[in-house]
Amino acid sequence: MPSSAQQPEAKTPAPAVLTAWNDQLLANPHAVADKRRRVRDMFAAIAPSYDINNRLHSLWQDQRWRRKAVKLAEVKPGDQVVDVACGTGDLTFAFEDVLARLPADFHNVLGIDFTYAMLPIAARKAQRLHQDTCASFINGDAQSLPLPNESADVVSIAFGIRNVQDPAAAIREFHRILRPGGRVIVLEFSLPTNRLLRGLYNFYFRHVLPRTATLISGDKTGAYKYLPESVNTFIGREQMMQMLESVGFQKVEHFPMTFGVCVCYRGVKSAI
Repeated sequence: MPSSAQQPEAKTPAPAVLTAWNDQLLANPHAVADKRRRVRDMFAAIAPSYDINNRLHSLWQDQRWRRKAVKLAEVKPGDQVVDVACGTGDLTFAFEDVLARLPADFHNVLGIDFTYAMLPIAARKAQRLHQDTCASFINGDAQSLPLPNESADVVSIAFGIRNVQDPAAAIREFHRILRPGGRVIVLEFSLPTNRLLRGLYNFYFRHVLPRTATLISGDKTGAYKYLPESVNTFIGREQMMQMLESVGFQKVEHFPMTFGVCVCYRGVKSAI
């Protein structure tokens, strides 16, 4: 894994597009042929306001969900952690905070994101809030991680697996880079199983959040219309668990949080 550094690898970001999503595409955004490009451009456009919208529209629950995910990862002294689709680094830093309290001479947390525009923000947060950080950030694709086989003890992805063009390919990559006994953590939005709660949630998700988040961000890509539809049309909990098991993860479990609007999935790579 790369040595500690606060600055992401230099790379010229792709130019943002004015409109990435429309109602026709949002009928099933996961079936759009160029979803990969649209997702990258969308996140590049909303990167500057990404953190404030996350806090506000999760009612300040998003950091609690991340802390729960880190706890479920059961990190150990000296663990090497890879946080995929790291965005502005919130989960990366949550892992670092726990590892820094463990007795070990060395540990490493690597954040990887497909959208380069997120990484300078993560680096600035590291300089401002985590001056002794062991975290480093690189630009990379979840479907083809630039890491050797069996090089990590934990691989995580928070609110990112549904944004990948081919989620199964990403999960195969997670399994490839994990050492035997390594843990995968997938944190993702879900729908409440209670019918009444699901209706209230979707009203907020589809009619309130897109307006207020777009107002805050000034977004013109349709990012906050994409968000609810990408959740509503994504695979369910059982399918996600089956996908993890299909590549070889064992002891696959899921942990719903906050009435089921968020779920953390956990699996273990066989030690044999």
